[in-house]
Amino acid sequence: MANLQGKTAIVTGSTSGIGQGIAEALAKSGANIMLNGLGDAAKIEAQRVAFEKNYNVRAAYHPADMTKPAEIADMVNTAAAKFGSVDILVNNAGIQHVSPIDQFPIDKWDAIIAINLSASFHAIRAVVPHMREKGWGRIIQIASAHALVASPFKSAYVAAKHGIAGLTKTVALEVAENKITCNAICPGYVWTPLVAGQIADTAKARNMSEDEVKAKVILAAQPTRQFTTVEQLGELAVFLCGSAADNITGAMLPVDGGWTAQ
Repeated sequence: MANLQGKTAIVTGSTSGIGQGIAEALAKSGANIMLNGLGDAAKIEAQRVAFEKNYNVRAAYHPADMTKPAEIADMVNTAAAKFGSVDILVNNAGIQHVSPIDQFPIDKWDAIIAINLSASFHAIRAVVPHMREKGWGRIIQIASAHALVASPFKSAYVAAKHGIAGLTKTVALEVAENKITCNAICPGYVWTPLVAGQIADTAKARNMSEDEVKAKVILAAQPTRQFTTVEQLGELAVFLCGSAADNITGAMLPVDGGWTAQ
């Protein structure tokens, strides 16, 4: 595991799920953490305090709305002022909506593109000057298998994640000589409380067992028939921040049980 002591990481959408798992992995490796995301204020504060207590790092929270460029820039600048630098940016925040293209709500399209794609642009735009000044940086995009392949009824999500792939490659080329890397992690289905709830709901709706939903509905696309875990994604993110990954940049890294190999 990389030693990230003295580094500062911003992880968007890190108050739950994948983002929380990645933030925890970075904190375990010694990085100070700027949390961001939605949720109950008391629970977020408890999470922040736990990071400091459990991992002996500094942790802060910024409530930036990922649809508002000025708030995203303020989050980056606040982290730089509080911790002295921003060394690692993990663009994780995202939302989803499923609908046929001719019925897809315009406001849902706009929101998904804003949060899943444009927010990454705004965060990278704000953070690159800090990384260039430091002479080191890691930008990690949490994309999706849908950055590489499509599924029906997810037009906005797939378009945004394909956009993330292009953004990742372009940024990697622009900062290649500044000791800054930019890579995308592309998970398939990840075991989170949200997914667990969706499985239970789908089982009731389809009169199936939860095991049947997992095998025949959720994991049908993944040859391993196994969920990716947030811990696996966290460890990959930490690896990308270490010296072994100095020359890995512009990469799309599938963690999808073979989904995109088909």
